[in-house]
Amino acid sequence: MEASLKTTAVLLSIIALCVILTLLISKLLSITIVKGKPYGFALELPPYRKPQILKTIVHSLLDETLNVLARAVMVAAPAGAVIWLTANIDIAGASVLSYCTDFLDPFGRLLGLDGVIIMAFILGFPANETVIPIIIMTYSASGTPEQYTSYEQLFSLLSANGWTFATAVCMIIMCILHFPCSTTCLTIKKETGSLKWTAAAMLLPTALGIILCILTSNFILAFL
Repeated sequence: MEASLKTTAVLLSIIALCVILTLLISKLLSITIVKGKPYGFALELPPYRKPQILKTIVHSLLDETLNVLARAVMVAAPAGAVIWLTANIDIAGASVLSYCTDFLDPFGRLLGLDGVIIMAFILGFPANETVIPIIIMTYSASGTPEQYTSYEQLFSLLSANGWTFATAVCMIIMCILHFPCSTTCLTIKKETGSLKWTAAAMLLPTALGIILCILTSNFILAFL
């Protein structure tokens, strides 16, 4: 019970901190880079029509199904192919993925993470939900996704690969504060028509996450 309360307190504190940082950054941007004359926002509501429940359900299901399939074909499938290839192509007895993770490991350690986690975020750019599966696949050295049916199994895998309390906290921070997925970036580019703002939307939260991870990791190592 005590451990659950501590975990809940940590998660709530991290989320609250990230929300506060988001508000502060928004305020800072509003008085610096995007400073300008405020303008009103008018929203015209369409005329009310009696809902057609069956038609709404059918269209919603079709739209969601098509969106999921399109995302799988355009994003998830190519990303999965790249992940599988890097994990299964060996050079001098080691996979391409392991070479990449070893190269990124010093930077990952600086953030309280490791090279596997950093590589997972990079490979997960097309779809952020693939970050954790990539981490598990890399740690298990299977080259294919693994199925874990219990918390104990996953905990054992992460602990065996050097995860600590600091790693878990920094992982949560990076999950909240890092570059958006490719679909979101394309939407930002489409809405703003600017590569500059798209790059800013990617770099700003990532830089903030990196700084916060470094500070958090050093704080935990120094005081806990």
